[in-house]
Amino acid sequence: MAPAPRKAMSEPGLWWLCLPAAAVFVVFFVIPVASLFGLSFNKSVAGVISYSNELTFDNFVRIFTRATYYEAILRSIWIAAVVSVTSLAFGYPLAYLIAKTTHPGRNTLLMILVLSSMQLDMVIRLFGLMVLFGDNGLINGFLLYLGLISRPLPLMYNTFGVIVGLVQITLPFMVLSLIGIIKAIHPSLEEAARSLGASRLQAFFSIVLPLSMPGILAGALLVFALSISSYVVPALMGGWKVIVLPIHIYQQIAEVGRWQFGAAIAVVLFVTSVIAVAIYHQAAARTSGGRT
Repeated sequence: MAPAPRKAMSEPGLWWLCLPAAAVFVVFFVIPVASLFGLSFNKSVAGVISYSNELTFDNFVRIFTRATYYEAILRSIWIAAVVSVTSLAFGYPLAYLIAKTTHPGRNTLLMILVLSSMQLDMVIRLFGLMVLFGDNGLINGFLLYLGLISRPLPLMYNTFGVIVGLVQITLPFMVLSLIGIIKAIHPSLEEAARSLGASRLQAFFSIVLPLSMPGILAGALLVFALSISSYVVPALMGGWKVIVLPIHIYQQIAEVGRWQFGAAIAVVLFVTSVIAVAIYHQAAARTSGGRT
């Protein structure tokens, strides 16, 4: 006689366990986002935060009709996409190495190296990059000393510097997203492809890479969301010269005090992230045979 199945966690008496997380989600996410949505449809008035009954689309019209703002949207999306692809290119080999390392000591050491970079504050890590990439930094100083260049290379205060900073910050998230899914691929699948005449490279591209696609999509989505919403990296590594949506939000709210217009820009940023999530689900459904 088969043993009786254990009670599922979906029993009515256990729903109360979700209440604390649901309360935090509502208070710290739903209410602030709903407030931004409501405020974005009010007329932009400097120094005024209160809601009014007069609804207008002027803030959104201004965003999509002025080159400064819609170019910032395209620039934010482009930078986030480039960072996602670059993080994948650098992160996949490292994740593959960690997942395939069976020696406990070496595996632990590699994991510590990945996680240790996340223990240091983002601003401190960016200041370290500024020491390397500045006009008088270590890289330019060394190249000038060797006589390989006649003047400092523009490694900072441009799009290149922002991309490097974002890759440095988001790379561990990509690696951690990939390790688990690569580990879950049974080695016998790759061995079967090798036994049928496939080379190691052919087995990787025909077996390992397709099966690791869910981790690739999840890591790319996480990196994209972190990159498109980053303010600190463009401010420090871009030197306020690479204007993205978070920079505009800060300027409108903190410097000008136009909360309504800043809220409209935040709504555009939020909707852009939601569209990225929707595209991810569509891609995940196709790569997993309709199962997400």
